[in-house]
Formats: sequence, C-alpha cells, structure tokens
Amino acid sequence: MRRLTDNWRSTTARLILIYGSFFALWGIVVIGLIHWQAASYLTRVSNELIGRQADYFSMLDEPTRRHALNDYVSLETRHLNAWGLFDAHGRPLAGTITALPPGVPVNGPVVIVPQGLTRTDGHSHMSVRAAAVRLDDGRILLVTRDTSIVDRIGTIILQALLWGISLTVVPGLLGGWLLSRGPLRRVQVIREATLPIMRGDLARRLPVSRRGDELDMLAGIVNAMLDEIERLLGEVKGVCDNIAHDLRTPLTRLRARIYRLQQQFGEDSSENATLEACLVDTDALLERFRALLRISELENQQRRAGFDQVDLADILREVHALYLPLAEDRGQQLELELPPLPPIHADRHLLLEAFSNLVGNAIKFTPSGGRVDIRARDAQDGPWVDVCDSGPGIPVDQRVAVTRRFYRAESCRSTPGSGLGLSIVSAIARLHGYTLQIADSESGARLSLHCRGAPGV
Repeated sequence: MRRLTDNWRSTTARLILIYGSFFALWGIVVIGLIHWQAASYLTRVSNELIGRQADYFSMLDEPTRRHALNDYVSLETRHLNAWGLFDAHGRPLAGTITALPPGVPVNGPVVIVPQGLTRTDGHSHMSVRAAAVRLDDGRILLVTRDTSIVDRIGTIILQALLWGISLTVVPGLLGGWLLSRGPLRRVQVIREATLPIMRGDLARRLPVSRRGDELDMLAGIVNAMLDEIERLLGEVKGVCDNIAHDLRTPLTRLRARIYRLQQQFGEDSSENATLEACLVDTDALLERFRALLRISELENQQRRAGFDQVDLADILREVHALYLPLAEDRGQQLELELPPLPPIHADRHLLLEAFSNLVGNAIKFTPSGGRVDIRARDAQDGPWVDVCDSGPGIPVDQRVAVTRRFYRAESCRSTPGSGLGLSIVSAIARLHGYTLQIADSESGARLSLHCRGAPGV
C-alpha cells in the first residue's frame, strides 16, 4: 500500500517544493527591498516636511505663529502633529508638548525621538520625528510629527508578502501532491509488472502508455533490453538443453555396453571392478544431465498452470517419513516440528522434490551423531519451513553461489553430489514466487523456504 509521504518523494513534488522555496526566498528579498525603499522615501519626505515647517513657523510674527501652530495641530484629525514652545532653559511655555525631549539639536537636522512624546491633551507618540529652532528672542520652538505611518506601511507590505507567499505555496503544495499522484501510480504499476520478471518470467514487459513521457521512454528502453536478454538466455538455454538432451542417448548406450561387457568377467576380477567404476561415473553423468533438464523444465513458467491448493503439513510428514530411515542408518536424529498450517497454492510434487532436496542435503553434510530438524511455522504472509542441521554450515560469502548450477565449495569437493540440488530448490522457489534463505542455525546451517501465496491467486 502506498503511503501518503511517498507523494512527496517524487521528482515532481520535489521540483515544486524547490521552486516554491526559491520563489518564497526571492519574494522576501523583493518585498524587503520595496519596504526599504518605501520607508527611506517616506522618511526623507517627512524630514523635509518637518524641517520646512519648523523654519516657516520660526519666520512668522508671534500672533500669526501661534495661530498657524494651532492650525498645525487641529487640522490633523489623527493627532499626528504636535508643537511646543520652551524658554532658553527648556522650560515649557506653550503648546501641546509637556517637555523638551533630550537629544534634539537646536537649529539642527530632523531627528528621531526614541523615547516618544507625551502631550498635554493626553495623547502620546511612540514614533516621533522632531525639529527644534531657536527664535529671535532666544526661545525654542519644537515641531514634531508622528511617523508611525511608515511602520504601518512596513506592516502592510509584510502582510502582503505573507499573503502572496501563501497564495503561491499553498496551491503549489496542493498541486505538487496532485501532480505526483499520477506518476506514482504508474511507478506502482511498473513495480508490480517487474515482480514476475524478477521471478524469472522474462516474457513479461513493462506497461507503456500513450503519453510518451519520461516513464514511457524508460519502460521502452527496459522492454528492449528484456527482449535482448530473453533472446540471449533463450539461445544459451537452448544450447545447454540440447547438449544435455543429446548426450543422454549416447551415455545411455555407453552404460548399456559397459554393463554387457562387465557381465563377461567374473565378479572378483580386476576388469569387473574397473567396469563397475565406469558404470558409477556414467550414472553420475546421466544424473547431472537429468538434473539440468529438470531445472530447465522448472524454469518454464507455464508449469504454474497446474498449481492447486495443497496441504503443506502432509508434504512435510511424507518427507520426514521418507528420510527417517536414512538418517537412522547414519546415526542421526531427524525431528519434525509441525504446528497447524494453512493450505497453500502450489504444485505438490515440486514442493515434495524441493523439501526432499533440502532434507537430503542436510543429512549428507551432517556428521554421524548429529541432528537435522524440520521446523514449520505460520506467519501472516505465508508459512515458513526451516531445515536446520548440525553440519559445517555455509559461509556467508558462498550463500548466493550455492544456488548456482554445479557450484561446490572447496570443503565439499570430496562429498558425493553434482552441485545441482540447491539449484533445483531455487528454481522451484522462483517458480512459486517463494523465497529461499540461507543462514546459520544453532550448530550448523539453516535453509528456509518462505511459502508465500503464488502470484495472481
């Protein structure tokens, strides 16, 4: 089942997220630049206006100045303007400002009053710019204006930035999630189509839509590659099968002639012993060719047409009963742990052959006095069957190689066999869609077959 987070792992979603991040970052830079330019312009205009007003008021006569200053305050309905008249020592004489703020230069540039102002009418200003001029009689005239409008503009620009980013990011995230669903569904279809190919069904191909996009181009390349691989493997397999099939007849004839020749000598003669050894070698060759043809037969996926519901527990009991006498002859213990198991969809004869090979292989490599255990256990995704022995085990670096045809470890060269037993088991497992695992047991090797449900059932 596809998880919701998988949508954000797609290339489409990642590109949209990267684009959205760059857009948001660039939007912050642009809006910040606009805010800086707007604030600088408004500050410069405010400073010029306050400075000119202070100069203008200072040039008026006393009655006119007082009337103009009162109009300066009363005409501003938002109470942004204020003025104050102070003596040469800074004591208030008139106006709407209660005290001369420190740090304001007389006849100097317009400055910010960081501590704000308190007015006689009860209003207060936190963001104030002020200009002070000295009149002809020595008094000081202070003209101020609340410039919080500049900060307000900054807030408005910031809100506009947040809304702009949200209008881009939110639809972008939603669009990225929606756009990534289609490619992810197609990837899921392609992944499901590759499962039979991974199990050896090279006749399967990846689906190609009519869109002709990147996924279709990739699927087309993979399909062309599968065509060539299927052709090459078919040629190699055909040559191997033909060699194995063609050599069986002359080897069978050779064995028959050696046997007839053996009958002409006495049982105790040296010629009879030599011919017996030739018969054993010939039988080993025939057995290897039969195993090769058997693997080739198992790799034919059409064999699945004969699958049916089978009782796994019954197969394991039959294998245990079949190999128990052999284990006793070798002085070994062969134990079966069999809990209740559900029926599985498989070929009964092939599973019997697979478990027979696993148990026979375990008995062959377990020394006298050792132990071989057949343990079954049920799991949510299908039963497991473990065949554990007390032999030398299989090194980690050889656990993949032992399932290949004719592979025999250096330590097992002297042990009878052809190196095809586990190859047959692996072929049966692939045919059923099962998993063959090789690991260590308590005292030797553990070969496990995970009997999942056959695909398509």
